[in-house]
Amino acid sequence: MPIPRLRSVHVHPVKAMRGYAPAEAEVQPWGLAGDRRWTVVDASGKVVTQRRHPRMALASAESLPGGGIRVSASGRPALSIEVPRPSSTIRVEVFETPVEAVPADPAADAWFSEYLRAEVRLVHMDEPGHRRPIDPAYALPGETVSFADGYPLLVTTTSSLDALNSLIAQGDHADEGPLPMNRFRPNVVVDGTAPWAEDRWTRLAIGEVTFRVAKSSGRCVVTTTDQGTAERGKEPLRTLARHRKDGSRLIFGQNLVPEHTGTIRVGDEVKILD
Repeated sequence: MPIPRLRSVHVHPVKAMRGYAPAEAEVQPWGLAGDRRWTVVDASGKVVTQRRHPRMALASAESLPGGGIRVSASGRPALSIEVPRPSSTIRVEVFETPVEAVPADPAADAWFSEYLRAEVRLVHMDEPGHRRPIDPAYALPGETVSFADGYPLLVTTTSSLDALNSLIAQGDHADEGPLPMNRFRPNVVVDGTAPWAEDRWTRLAIGEVTFRVAKSSGRCVVTTTDQGTAERGKEPLRTLARHRKDGSRLIFGQNLVPEHTGTIRVGDEVKILD
């Protein structure tokens, strides 16, 4: 087998929106620097994602110096948004978990409300080291996460995607494949492993940073959303249900928790420690 290496890095500044792929990224205790520090919530404070608004896939966000972001979408003027002053917070809900967050400028609320055709707000996580603990069943005391679904990073492998696409090609919806990796919205993608090898990992090192594998990633309807058109199909959930099921969960990829901080770079060797 070839030496496993880091194929790509992906940062999504706003949860559920299109992100970008830098050549390197700083790993912080709660995830990649700038990853999912912002999220959109509805009028009741519940997080808004592609599950309810697939058009979020067509809007882009990129990080700006100082932690701000620039959002853009076809047919709409781009908007630069500064980190709000943490003068007061509001309570929002991320998958039934209450989290304190800082409201963005009203201009950001207007941009997102007009784009999604719904009353929504943009909020920022000002203190990720304190705001949202990881599920204690899979975390050590004090470990936290940003607005990501549940864990600081998600790793996937190109060989497992190839294997999944081969299975899709044999199924009832072969015309939907092959699927690109962006359906799974990972943070780090690894080359040079055997298919599904990540199922057996418990610890790994990417360059200078080591990670603990918390649990496999349960997949939802977002994976059926074409990230270039926002249209939905049946795959990969139909195939995952047949071949990659853990109880009621359909799995692809593994959730990671950093053991320390550092910088990871495309091309870094990936060492499986346990």
